[in-house]
Amino acid sequence: MSIWKLIHLNFGRNPTHFGEVGIGLEQTNERVRSDTLFSAWVSVYARIFGKNSIESLLASFNENLDQPPFRISSTFVYRRQGTGFIDYLPKLVERPMGYPDNDLTFAKTYRKLVYLPLSVWKRWYQGTGFEDPKDANELVTYGQDPTHRSDDLGQAGTFDYRTACKPYELPKVSIDRTTRATNFYHTGLVQFDWQPRKHPESATDGWDAIENLAGLYFLLQFPSENSALEGDLRMALELLGEEGLGGERSSGAGRFKVMTWADLPPEWQTVVAFEQGNHHSLMSLFWQHPLPPDYLDESARYTLQERGGWIASPTGRQLRRQKVHMFAEGSVFSHLPKGQLANVTPRQFTAHQIYRSGVALSLPVKLAV
Repeated sequence: MSIWKLIHLNFGRNPTHFGEVGIGLEQTNERVRSDTLFSAWVSVYARIFGKNSIESLLASFNENLDQPPFRISSTFVYRRQGTGFIDYLPKLVERPMGYPDNDLTFAKTYRKLVYLPLSVWKRWYQGTGFEDPKDANELVTYGQDPTHRSDDLGQAGTFDYRTACKPYELPKVSIDRTTRATNFYHTGLVQFDWQPRKHPESATDGWDAIENLAGLYFLLQFPSENSALEGDLRMALELLGEEGLGGERSSGAGRFKVMTWADLPPEWQTVVAFEQGNHHSLMSLFWQHPLPPDYLDESARYTLQERGGWIASPTGRQLRRQKVHMFAEGSVFSHLPKGQLANVTPRQFTAHQIYRSGVALSLPVKLAV
């Protein structure tokens, strides 16, 4: 029996910079994908536990594609609601059951929904599906009045995803070491929502002086109980939080605290244990070579994401890793996606191997395709 953990990260007042392939410093994503999280995580793990431990761990991923040591999802945004959370999941590439053919009045609003709160995601893809005309009318109402929140979709937080974080640009100046010439540029950052506590004078540090209102979460799955590995991974994640995740770490960006590391709450338990599904939807990136042909049958619905960037190595060498295309979150397959590590080591780099994680984590869904 697999073991699932739900992990929420609190970034406090620290901004983040999560770049993507093909965009400059001025732009940033509000979340980090599973391969980037995996790479940063295991890099810290290697520093803590040494070369032999990390090589053994990485080797075990491709030895058995059915049961790797662990699987992780990409990170997704959460919003605080009272003492609980609204966890957002990616809208699937395929439409939910019950979605009408005639959607001209709300198609534009529906397309703008990139992420859905867990309650809506669960209803659309594991429950009754898209309820027409109820959901259709609510989308029409929101399209006409974006402040409207009295219906079920609005109350669930469907239209409030962007309130969880705010992107902004930070002006910077670089100085050439030789000529002393200056270059003015901007770096894109994202700030997750927070507010001062009512009694900040009782705070012991800067983290306690604020109330966390939003951040990132991800799912962690073990094939069976492994308390030793779980403890090591948690130690590495907490150290990663002190160093920072993503870019602009030298400026303090990306620092976080592990706010929750817990078993799945009841609503999440029903999601991962759903038995009436006929397809699987990715919650992470997915790469496998060779890919079995039956994965791309007529019912497959997917998008591809190019993954590239620079290597991070103790040697200090700055080289671009080989690019690889992976299936993106929200893609749908009739077969359970497994995935593996992709070797993206630059040809001129021989110190050690560089991997990107294409190990898939998916959730069961019920679709008409």
